[in-house]
Amino acid sequence: MISKTYTCSLQGVDAILVEIEVDLSSGLPCFNMVGLPDNIVRESKDRVKTAIHNSGYPFPRERITVNLAPAHIKKEGAGYDLPIAVGILAALGLVNPSRAQEAILVGELALDGRVKPVTGCLSMAIQARNSGYGEFLLPSENAREAAVIEQVSVLPVTHLSQVLEHFSARNPIPSISPLETPPSPPEVFHDMDFEEVKGQEQTKRGMEVAGAGGHNLIMIGPPGAGKTMLAQRISGILPQLSFEESLETSKIFSVAGLLKNQSLMSRRPFRAPHHTISEAGLIGGGSVPRPGEVSLAHNGVLFLDELPEFRRNVLDLLRQPLEDGRVTIARAAISLTYPSRFMLIAAMNPCPCGYAGDPHRHCSCTAPQLQRYRSRISGPILDRIDLHIEVPSVKYEDLHSDRPSEASVAIRERIMTAREIQLERFAEDTIYCNAQMKPRHIRKHCPLDGSCKNLLERAINQLGLSARAYHRILKVSRTIADLDGETPIAPHHLLEAIQYRSLDRRLF
Repeated sequence: MISKTYTCSLQGVDAILVEIEVDLSSGLPCFNMVGLPDNIVRESKDRVKTAIHNSGYPFPRERITVNLAPAHIKKEGAGYDLPIAVGILAALGLVNPSRAQEAILVGELALDGRVKPVTGCLSMAIQARNSGYGEFLLPSENAREAAVIEQVSVLPVTHLSQVLEHFSARNPIPSISPLETPPSPPEVFHDMDFEEVKGQEQTKRGMEVAGAGGHNLIMIGPPGAGKTMLAQRISGILPQLSFEESLETSKIFSVAGLLKNQSLMSRRPFRAPHHTISEAGLIGGGSVPRPGEVSLAHNGVLFLDELPEFRRNVLDLLRQPLEDGRVTIARAAISLTYPSRFMLIAAMNPCPCGYAGDPHRHCSCTAPQLQRYRSRISGPILDRIDLHIEVPSVKYEDLHSDRPSEASVAIRERIMTAREIQLERFAEDTIYCNAQMKPRHIRKHCPLDGSCKNLLERAINQLGLSARAYHRILKVSRTIADLDGETPIAPHHLLEAIQYRSLDRRLF
């Protein structure tokens, strides 16, 4: 007898439908599995057999053939255990075969029949909805993340016997109500506030501009100037994720197994990898390609402290995600694309000792040392960073000043107002902020009058700026105008944007 069940397989951050056929035929008892399974899927034979036996059900003594279709796609992970077990029991007549074909099943089986959590259930729930399946049976630990998807009944499962009782209608599993929106964030968005930062008003202004438009930013300054302290507080001024952004980000965290029994992410991710990170750790990869830090920072912030300490070949891999908002990982058998649209916040010292240009400390670096240090960051990477901000040492008067610094809440209100202008501006496009504008958007939304054109022409000619830098100046100018609540870009908006290209004004 042949039975069929259905499950999902992950391909990047998306899922595809997989049909599982189970055939019981005469012959010597054996358990064969075909359809390009990996080692973990092959090992499910022992888990399934033991789980069925320990759950009190008979295991067939015939020849068992399990086919995983489509056969040309490699099947990975332990989530096939539950649908294979249900398929075998359906072939034995213990489960109504037609009833089992009406649902998507996924879950790893323990030897006693318990259903253990798997990764990527949010993407699988989306695929279940798109494929027209009304029920999605999955481990109870993964139920909250899948319940945000409407038009599919999410049924949390804890044991194999619970699934059989549900399909026999003896004890139906209650579904979880869909969560239409992510949970509201608390009033305090971050436990670190900008009011704790003394001085550095110009840097705070630059971070406000970066947050308002989603721009990349690099800070250059001596040790102890507060670069890391400022970067850690940027999460407190960024707007809450929209539902679409939250769904995109949560899918990546679900595939990586980092969603941790929650529904959707409500805060923008903040990722700060160490400078010893490998290429696969930053960009993603491995024998089974998994998302890297650039994808885990999607719709959030990627903070790279001590930027020149990262290996140059690792930094150069940032070109594609910074430009296209996605990263492609190619292997012999498969090529996967992960989204990676993030704000890059970088920090670095001006030289190896950290005191080049400091009026109070002597720099002990030689010219060759300076050249080697600065050459670790390629020109194309710097060209893709919108704002270059020099962070000076904090003055004693600022450290001991009683004058209160502006809190993150006040800065965030201005950023939210600017972001609302941008959301209205790009309502018909698939972008959310000025930094994501393409050339056609720049031509439409960044017109310049005669005085602005002359000003920008002089800047381009005198500073030798690239075409990419030209477009980034226009994007930043548009954001500064949005913060001022003005529609046309004025000369003072353009001048402020040009001053943020400090690394273009010297040999670096």
